[in-house]
Amino acid sequence: MDRKKFLFATGSMSGLLFFPGIANSQINKTGDPEPYKPEIVKEFVIAGHGTKSGDLDKVKSMLNDYPNIVHGKVDWGNGDFESAIEGAGHMGNKEIGNFLIDAGSRVSLFALTMLGKTELVKPILEVYPKLIFANGPHGFTMLHHAKQGGKDAEELYNYLLEKGLTKTWIKIK
Repeated sequence: MDRKKFLFATGSMSGLLFFPGIANSQINKTGDPEPYKPEIVKEFVIAGHGTKSGDLDKVKSMLNDYPNIVHGKVDWGNGDFESAIEGAGHMGNKEIGNFLIDAGSRVSLFALTMLGKTELVKPILEVYPKLIFANGPHGFTMLHHAKQGGKDAEELYNYLLEKGLTKTWIKIK
């Protein structure tokens, strides 16, 4: 190997040692960030449901590793998209739901309904009354979310019933 090739090779290697981000870059050749891998987003959304002990810790850890994953959604098929906060919403996990909101998650009427935020949900439904019959992730309605919210969402539960919503689940077409 001649001197020029040797200096280039050692210089390149030292760059990788001192700037490891170069070797493991999340920026593609066009300068745009690479999307998160679907399996990572799926893992985050599943943890957001909060169905087992330690899921809140996992949500926090993953958010620390992937700061923008708070906006990630999984396509479960047939247009059934779901984010972590929506999973927390239909499972009634207020602790994870509130944490994700504090972390900057985009909220939906479904999550706010589960949290019993009557002062936010009711005015929107008064302006857009057909939203009362909308379905959320997996086809769960706002009535389901209000039921999951328990005492905090009791007022919304009764309001939705008064407005004619009787189903807790609607099949996604």
